[in-house]
Amino acid sequence: MSLRNKVTLIGYTGKEVEMINFDSGNVKASVSLATSDHYTNAKGEKVEETQWHNLIAFGKVAEILQKYVPKGKEIAIEGKLTYRSYDDKDGVKRYITEIRVDEILLLGGNK
Repeated sequence: MSLRNKVTLIGYTGKEVEMINFDSGNVKASVSLATSDHYTNAKGEKVEETQWHNLIAFGKVAEILQKYVPKGKEIAIEGKLTYRSYDDKDGVKRYITEIRVDEILLLGGNK
């Protein structure tokens, strides 16, 4: 994998893994991942900031996600950023940023 487009995240899944089976026999998994940062603001208050990421995976990695990753599971992933767009029902162009997962590590417990 190239260092030019590499993402590493540790977080908790926000929903159950959704699977799509293709006619070719390949599978695609989709799931959201929450990552949180903590910092102290100017008033001295502790603030938690959560970011949500859309994960996609294919083949064996997708099967691992489906079998071992329930909602709320802590995982570490490595992959790359991907972008796509589509036209919605009103003809408005929508953009989606996803992380295509190449490797997954199952961590600790459930949140």
